[in-house]
Amino acid sequence: MSLVSLVGLFALSQEPARLRRLQLYLVSLAAGSLLGGAFLHLLPEAVERLGTGLPFSLYLLGGFFGFFVLEKFLWHHHHGAGPEARTHPIVTMVLLGDGVHNLLDGMVIAAAYIADPSVGLVTTLAVILHEVPQEIGDFGVLLHGGLSVGKAVLANFLSATAAILGALLVLWIGTEVHGLEAALLTVSAASFIYIAAADLIPELHRSREPRQALPQVLMIGLGLGLMVLVHVLREGLG
Repeated sequence: MSLVSLVGLFALSQEPARLRRLQLYLVSLAAGSLLGGAFLHLLPEAVERLGTGLPFSLYLLGGFFGFFVLEKFLWHHHHGAGPEARTHPIVTMVLLGDGVHNLLDGMVIAAAYIADPSVGLVTTLAVILHEVPQEIGDFGVLLHGGLSVGKAVLANFLSATAAILGALLVLWIGTEVHGLEAALLTVSAASFIYIAAADLIPELHRSREPRQALPQVLMIGLGLGLMVLVHVLREGLG
C-alpha cells in the first residue's frame, strides 16, 4: 500500500517545463479524486457505522473547521517566516490529510484480514485502485506547493507509511475500540472536502486562460470518474 505512493516517480522522466504545465491538470485530478473519495467512499462508510445523527455531524463539522484553523495557523507561520519560505501551506495540509487517510486504510485492511482473508484481499484491491489516481494527484499538489520532485516523492511515501502504522495498531489492539474507525473516516472525509473546495478549486480559478478550462474540467471529471469506477468495482467484488 505504501509503495503505491511512488507512482509519482513518473514525473522524474518529464522535462521541468512540461512538468510545470502538467501541474494544474494534476491539481484538477486531485480535486476530483478527493471529492469523489470523500463522497463516494469515506462518508458512506462513516454513515454506515455512525448513522446521520449528531455524532456524525459533529465529526464532519469539527474536521472541516479544524482544518480551517490549522490552515490559518500554517498561513500565519508561512507569511511570518520571511522571504525564504517557499513551501505553500497546502503541502502540510495534503500530507496531514493523506496521512490520516492512509492510517485509516491500514486499519481497515488489517481489520478485513482479521475477519476473513478473502475480504482482506478484496479490500486491499479496492484501496489500491482508490489510491493510485489520488497519489498521482497528490504528487502534483506537492510540486505545486513548492517541493522538488525528490522531496515530493519522499514526503508522499512517508505519509503513505501511515498505512503500516494503522495496520499494526489494529493487530495490536484488535477491533475493541468502538467508534474510532468511524471518527477517523468522517474527519478524513472532512479534510478531503476542505482541501478540494478551499484550496485546490480556488487555485484552478486563478488560471484565466480559456484553453486551460476544458482540460481542467475533464481532469476533475476523470478524478470523479475513477472514484465511481472504484465504487462500482468494489460493490461488484463485494
